[in-house]
Amino acid sequence: MLDLPLVQDPNLLTGFEHAEDAGVYKISADVALVQTVDFFTPTVDDPFTFGQIAAVNSLNDIYAMGARPLTAMNIVCFPIKTMDISVLQQVLQGGLNKMHEAGVLLIGGHSVEDNEIKYGLSVTGIVHPDKVLYNHGARADDQMILTKALGTGVISTAIKAGEATPEQMQQAIQAMTSLNKKAAELMIAVGDIHACTDITGFGLLGHACEMMEGGDVGLRINSAALPVFTGVRDLMETGFIPGGLYRNRDYRIRQVEKEKTCPDWIFDLLFDPQTAGGLFFSLPGSKADPLVQQMRAAGIADVAVIGEVVKEHPGKITVY
Repeated sequence: MLDLPLVQDPNLLTGFEHAEDAGVYKISADVALVQTVDFFTPTVDDPFTFGQIAAVNSLNDIYAMGARPLTAMNIVCFPIKTMDISVLQQVLQGGLNKMHEAGVLLIGGHSVEDNEIKYGLSVTGIVHPDKVLYNHGARADDQMILTKALGTGVISTAIKAGEATPEQMQQAIQAMTSLNKKAAELMIAVGDIHACTDITGFGLLGHACEMMEGGDVGLRINSAALPVFTGVRDLMETGFIPGGLYRNRDYRIRQVEKEKTCPDWIFDLLFDPQTAGGLFFSLPGSKADPLVQQMRAAGIADVAVIGEVVKEHPGKITVY
């Protein structure tokens, strides 16, 4: 964080020191505030859909902390001199659509004039101070669950080039506009979640590295178990690779080892920056498969156990 000084406060349960999905501040013995903010440029052409995706991406940070979102404020950058105001109206309607689905109240926001449209939310939620989920703390013999398929970065790159098929667009948009609300509710009900995050811009391996940092464990990821959108391999081999994938790989490659059984394209996909991705969490192995079955029965079709936490090679991830 550019060497900014860490704030010390006994009520600050987590700030930016561990790259958490949100900050958490304890306000009483039973309630802690969870706060996050995110916004970005369009990932799709349709303004309403873009608004939905941006809202989901912001709201999912609250679910990743084990919390319930309560209120939100819009963040808007808009080129008022070159773009019709109706576009902004559709974006805001899309965001409001997902806020309503999440049971979140829109209480305001702020807008500035900019050369490029950007949209997102500042979201506030609540959680019991003892039930906060952090992005680190995975334990040996845990299994790892991922709730959404991978490949939104690759497909979004193809969409911008006009080369994504209608099927590829549909499946990526369906995932990016789906809240992690139900998955979070089922996860919390099972309990014993030792670490949790949502997969976004750092890619699965980037966020997986955060889970084991500062601990004494490593991870093993099963490439054959990964849920992947249809057609992603063909797009990658055609050359639709987002720049963020290369940056993520360069940053984390020293912590990751690829075994021969893992295909090259799958290994690269694990660095693909996701938008509004799934929850990624660890829990005792005995609870993993039953929870996956519950989630699939609830309509979370792509959820899967994709790996395990191990004592061997602490601080390292092997992909097999």
